[in-house]
Amino acid sequence: MRFWNQLAISVVVLAVGGAAWVRFAPGAGETLAAIGVSQPLIDALSGPQDGQAGRGGSGNAGRGQGGRGQGGLGGFADVPLVVVRPAASSLVNDRLNAIGNGEAIRSVTVTPTATGNLTEILVKSGDRIAEGQVIARLDSDDQMIAAEQARLTRDSAREKVERYRNLSTARAVTAVEVRDAEFALQAAELALKTAELDLKRRDIAAPSKGVVGIITVNIGDYVTTSTPIAVVDDRSQILVDFWVPERFAGKIFVDQPVTANAIARPARALQGVVHAIDNRLDPESRTLRVRARLENPDDMLRAGMSFSVTVAFEGDRYPTVDPLAIQWSSEGSFVWRVNGDKSERVPIKIIQRNPDKVLVEAELAEGDRVVTEGVQRLRDGGAVRIAGEPAAEAGQKVAGDAQ
Repeated sequence: MRFWNQLAISVVVLAVGGAAWVRFAPGAGETLAAIGVSQPLIDALSGPQDGQAGRGGSGNAGRGQGGRGQGGLGGFADVPLVVVRPAASSLVNDRLNAIGNGEAIRSVTVTPTATGNLTEILVKSGDRIAEGQVIARLDSDDQMIAAEQARLTRDSAREKVERYRNLSTARAVTAVEVRDAEFALQAAELALKTAELDLKRRDIAAPSKGVVGIITVNIGDYVTTSTPIAVVDDRSQILVDFWVPERFAGKIFVDQPVTANAIARPARALQGVVHAIDNRLDPESRTLRVRARLENPDDMLRAGMSFSVTVAFEGDRYPTVDPLAIQWSSEGSFVWRVNGDKSERVPIKIIQRNPDKVLVEAELAEGDRVVTEGVQRLRDGGAVRIAGEPAAEAGQKVAGDAQ
């Protein structure tokens, strides 16, 4: 018994809900008629119409005044009412933002070219030095003695050559002896150059100009050719390495202008150019390494800083529509466009989704009216009414046709 009670209540609720929907929802009667519901049942659900109340059985006369039958504005009322928004256009892939790390345009770790004990350190951290400037020295007593001995040997060999050449004119020595003396002189000169080079290598010189970093050794330390003495940075220009997606690989080129901001100084815009581009993409991240070059005339930038880099491109322009306008079918996505008083179905391909607009590839012009609400009753080539636009002229035309 409980089951039949529940079934009866459900039937009553459905009947009341259906009557309310037919009476107050525009176009509900036409929808029921389209699926095969009889007209008397629809009239019973909808109740008395305007022009029929109090007239008893004169239903045809009531419909002639303004119902859904023949004459009146019934044909105009059947036209779907829609809300439209104009299509716009937007650029995509016109700007690239990336985070990169800065480094000095030249950075050199100074190491000795010989081994020994440090006897002098001639610079301190923060000093600006020139290329070739000596910044430290190793003990060089043995090398000085060896150089002086090689110089004496060279001088003795030179005197012997001169003496043999004078004696050769008097045939006191043979030409072979003169030639041997000349060979001995050449060997002595080479030995002197070697000794002088060994002595010069006791001076530790900077291979480039720049600013000296923190000195990590002290006087008296024993150092080798792999011991770092100091790091010298030439920061007159700063190089910034950053990574770009592969879709920009064919658009970026050397000397292309870039704009950068140091994360530590976000309000200051820095101008630069693309300095170098890697010859391959990273297969794991599908990105390309790019190096930008920034001027640093006031020496406010440092190696190791992080930068926000922006690169501008021409970009690609696409039409944009409201996200509510996009519809789907078995053939793909599409939108409804209003052309005059007719609706047109326009296929689209979605390029990029944003919260307030969607970039699409479609035959849409800027300003085209695209339907965002009321799409359920639209058909290709069907008449439509646009909400908010004057409809008096259209209503008068339908009434005149009925007369």
